[in-house]
Amino acid sequence: QVQLVESGGGLVQAGGSLRLSCAASESIGNINEMGWYRQTPAKSREWVATISWSGRPSYADSVKGRFSISIDNTKSTAYLQMNSLKPEDTAVYYCNVEENRPDRNKYYWGQGTQVTVSS
Repeated sequence: QVQLVESGGGLVQAGGSLRLSCAASESIGNINEMGWYRQTPAKSREWVATISWSGRPSYADSVKGRFSISIDNTKSTAYLQMNSLKPEDTAVYYCNVEENRPDRNKYYWGQGTQVTVSS
């Protein structure tokens, strides 16, 4: 069962913009946070941005001021607006969702979407 559906990746020139979306299925109940990580072949997966269910965002220093994360609670969908993209933003972007559970919170990952920024 696919629980997270990502979309919005692609190829863009440096300075351009892309918008990623991540939709969580109804099987994921009590969402605490939604966010994105990214990974390249040369690097381990790194955190990009997170937003709480109440709408509080957090950003990695590398994307602060350029990326904006938002959430639509009615659709259980998070969005990552990426502006002023740089070649070093090239990576596979993975959506991550944290579900509140009584015993231990559970984490879900999307399938990943490729973002390529050309110079």
